[in-house]
Amino acid sequence: MKMWHYACFVFLAGCCFGILSTFVKLAYEAGFTVGAVTGGQFLIGTVLIFVLSCFTKRNKLTFKEMRNLLLTGIPMGLTGIFYYHSLQTLDASLAIIFLFQFIWIGALLEWILEKKRTSREKKVAICILLIGSLFATGLLVEGNVRFSLNGALWGILAAFSFATFIYVSGTVGRAVPPVQKSSFLALGGFFIVAVWFPPVFLLEGSTVMGVFPYSFVLGLFGVALPPLLFSIGMPHIGAGLGTILSASELPVAIILSTVVLSETIHWTQWLGVFLIILGIVVGNSKLKFNKPITEKEEASL
Repeated sequence: MKMWHYACFVFLAGCCFGILSTFVKLAYEAGFTVGAVTGGQFLIGTVLIFVLSCFTKRNKLTFKEMRNLLLTGIPMGLTGIFYYHSLQTLDASLAIIFLFQFIWIGALLEWILEKKRTSREKKVAICILLIGSLFATGLLVEGNVRFSLNGALWGILAAFSFATFIYVSGTVGRAVPPVQKSSFLALGGFFIVAVWFPPVFLLEGSTVMGVFPYSFVLGLFGVALPPLLFSIGMPHIGAGLGTILSASELPVAIILSTVVLSETIHWTQWLGVFLIILGIVVGNSKLKFNKPITEKEEASL
């Protein structure tokens, strides 16, 4: 498989996360609570990926390997928890800005843990992406923006947990088949969400049936597919480039909010979308698109 194939997998994982915000808004408008939406998302997503793993190649794992994979899934669950908490006291546009800091945090983790210096192309891409996110969220055209230090801290925690998940998904369990690995990551995320938001909604039949359509979409695109796509692509491209590619989340979120929710998008937000796409292109400018990835090329990323 060539390098650009792995990059596409990570790019698509970011797109999957971009789908979530629209359906979360729809679920909230239908009257469902944060606990029901989040719990249903991780329950359905975990079931979906485990069912798929029953029909794919699986390795016999030791207790230590299973434990490490479960722990690796915890940052995925924490990202949703922290982000939802930030939304309680911050406007959505500002909360996304804090979450989007995962872009430079991913490069920082790669530098600290693997001693990989961030290339000039990646630094330029990160700057473009952060500026693009500022425009894309509509923060610059909004009037009174709700802010709180507590919400900001939750938002930063969400950024760190998301960057951590992207990093560990590419470093833990490299020899484990992607679908099998993803099932444990999803289960780890479900465990932490179930502890934080006890799934009491399962005792209410009407709530379970009503939230199911939203939970299915959120579980598929928020729990089942992203860890699978990250598991395939991240081991080959590294955390720094992986976080840049994952910035595809925000353009998808904006486009869907326009198409599905009929929200009015300011021209500056479309400028932000363009800048984010440009940042992704700049960050990938040194990829060897026509050659399979080699160990030497992987080390240079």
